[in-house]
Amino acid sequence: MGKNAEAVLKDLVQPWNVAIHSTAGLAGSVSAVSDADDEERRGKNREPLRRKPGLHAVPVGDRGHSIELTPWKLLHTLGRANVLARQGAGRGLAEHWASLKYCQALDGNHGSFMALSDEGRNPIRHYKAVQSGELGIGFALAVAQEVLGQRYPDHSVSAIDAEIALRAGWTLTGKDHATHRASKRPHFFLEVWKPGAPSKVVLVACKGTHGKPAQVHAQLSTAAVHVEAVHIGRSDDTPVMVFGTEIPGTDPITLHVLEATGDGTLHLPTGAGQDDLDSPPEDRAVVPGIDLAWGTGEKPRVVSGYHVRPEGYGWFRRVLAHTDAAALTAFTGGGEPTARYLSKRQGKRHFEQYTHAGTGIVQDVAYPVHGVDFVGTDHVFRLNGTRVEAFSGIAKDLFEYLAAGRVGKYREGAHALREEWSDEQWDTKWNGPVSLNRDGSVLAIRVLR
Repeated sequence: MGKNAEAVLKDLVQPWNVAIHSTAGLAGSVSAVSDADDEERRGKNREPLRRKPGLHAVPVGDRGHSIELTPWKLLHTLGRANVLARQGAGRGLAEHWASLKYCQALDGNHGSFMALSDEGRNPIRHYKAVQSGELGIGFALAVAQEVLGQRYPDHSVSAIDAEIALRAGWTLTGKDHATHRASKRPHFFLEVWKPGAPSKVVLVACKGTHGKPAQVHAQLSTAAVHVEAVHIGRSDDTPVMVFGTEIPGTDPITLHVLEATGDGTLHLPTGAGQDDLDSPPEDRAVVPGIDLAWGTGEKPRVVSGYHVRPEGYGWFRRVLAHTDAAALTAFTGGGEPTARYLSKRQGKRHFEQYTHAGTGIVQDVAYPVHGVDFVGTDHVFRLNGTRVEAFSGIAKDLFEYLAAGRVGKYREGAHALREEWSDEQWDTKWNGPVSLNRDGSVLAIRVLR
């Protein structure tokens, strides 16, 4: 017999530690796996894969040995990051189900550390590969944003779906220019930004497994291929982070992480002034390919991948800001406010199409959370037989900026308020778990009375 819904909701706001493993030994193990794979490929007369070189441990001062998370905060992070990846005619609850289906999957074990619950270990209800991949995204982005927040305390950090952003400039599938396209690409761009300053972009690849550390090492070796597929400026100057989340059956969850440092700053040309984030970025037809010799004066050496060069920095920053805005409005209800921030190639039509009232989503619900008015959408589903209501929204004042196409004003407002949101994850007036993000979004759930 499963827990009653009230007990499940209380468990969602129980904080647990997630161990973080990042050492020179881990970097060495991943390098050894990569070397063995290269040797095997050469033995079969196949070209070795290009991997990001120089992966090393993240300094302890930036990450600590663990991060404290509640399951509900983790699900908010996952739902916020994944919402644009689930476009389709069956929108609505389906777009949020990637995170909400894990309401009972996480628990504590071994004292104060997070682990899978009995429900999470049930193979009938959760396909393991999907579970480890999706939860791996949530854990990776939670830690990545924490690390970058420590390094750049006066900046905001946005996690942006790399696939959606890249579509604005490059054709990622099909026959045209297939020679220099990369099939493995970063999963997210982390944009470190503040109003009036150029953005810094960190590439992220997220993996997850129910297997042993050896499987994590193999996944991190593959993740190094993903992040090598995009270069910003000089080929050796793009910062990356790769994550492998180890999710054992009963033991604590451990997040393995390595990084390679670099500049990654989208500098604007001298005298260009501040980029206008409100202007929609046009679709571009950039030919795939990375010139490894770019900026060195040497003969071009073009390999597969996607190269963002200085002349495109302003455009790419607007792509990131608008894709981030689209994800925010999709998280809070989708529809026309989302469509305005996506180009045709990024999937604008999915949010313009008419959908049945039962599956279409609009920002038609308003609730106060911790004294702040939020607008968004709600969904009702059953949790162990009890009807519960999930609400996803954004602070009303910030949503009004996004609804009017004022990305710059939204970012100014969100950045100014980033330290103001309450960390308290139970709202007695709402009567359930609430998670407030620094971007102004909220995810809340309660038993439907």
